[in-house]
Amino acid sequence: MQTHGRSGRAAPGAGGSQSIHRAAIAPVEDRDERPIWSVMIPAYNCDERIGTAIESVLAQDPGPERMQIEVVDDCSTDRTAAVAAGYGDRVTLHRQAENRGNVGNFNTCIARSRGRLVHLLHGDDAVRPGFYERLEEPLRDRPEIGAAFCRYIAIDGDGNWTTISPLESAAAGVLDDWAGKLARGQRLQPPCMVVRRSTYERLGGFDDRIVYAEDWEMWTRIAASYPVWHEPAPLALYRVHEGTVTDRTLRTGANVADLRRAIAINRESLPADRAGPISREAMRITALTALRRGRRRLGAGDATAAAAQQREALATSRSPRVLAGVLLLQTLRIRRWILVRFGRR
Repeated sequence: MQTHGRSGRAAPGAGGSQSIHRAAIAPVEDRDERPIWSVMIPAYNCDERIGTAIESVLAQDPGPERMQIEVVDDCSTDRTAAVAAGYGDRVTLHRQAENRGNVGNFNTCIARSRGRLVHLLHGDDAVRPGFYERLEEPLRDRPEIGAAFCRYIAIDGDGNWTTISPLESAAAGVLDDWAGKLARGQRLQPPCMVVRRSTYERLGGFDDRIVYAEDWEMWTRIAASYPVWHEPAPLALYRVHEGTVTDRTLRTGANVADLRRAIAINRESLPADRAGPISREAMRITALTALRRGRRRLGAGDATAAAAQQREALATSRSPRVLAGVLLLQTLRIRRWILVRFGRR
């Protein structure tokens, strides 16, 4: 069984760059007895929801010869490991000796995977019927493709659908200039993405310089090096609820600062003649998104998060649209302060 190491260098990716911040992913030794799939479930304190994730996979289970299913528990303090162990031998359990964080746990998942196709499924996300069948087909028939993804449905803490990700193309197929489009803004979430293990072996694991946007950087790095297949059907469920990394970082603005780091790293993967314009556009889009989040948080009564998103938006871009958005949010914040101060709200 492979182990995860941080000392190795990843193989060169787009542009030939190397980074000590990306775990080296060693090839699987027993090449002749490998499953097609490795469904790796990184989990941390999600005992109330991990059963839904596991059962959504088991409902499509083609058997152990074709699919590895493993929960990698990041030293949870609740019953996550016990719930996973309750599924018996079909679902293996690996417990980290210490909490590794999101990036460290992702990289452990990849290192422990044995299948030719790797699916990282958060312990609080899920897949819909047909996910594995639909995404296996293009990766089986088109060896040049490095990854494939479907649309995803965002769900709340109770499992209610809230939004569906954009339709990138009406028909299934490889997307044109996907790296350029993806580098402008995050459009994917981990449960909708399947990556050929050999892709990780060549490009390395997730970058430990990033906390909030580690998946955006990885998907951009892959798109800059390989064709990527798009499946229009929404076959993955991505849960958004209080207590997630995304939710916690909104109140400090760390999410936006991390996105700026990701944009700088993404730039290294892009063609030199396009990297500058694409990165500037990514900064503008990131700032505008922060302002929208700030307005939503202010409307929900979270003035601290609104102020943090406004501050970080201004630090990210000063385009005319961003400056106008900052002025609007500041006006709304002042109005809310007056209403609260004088007892009208």
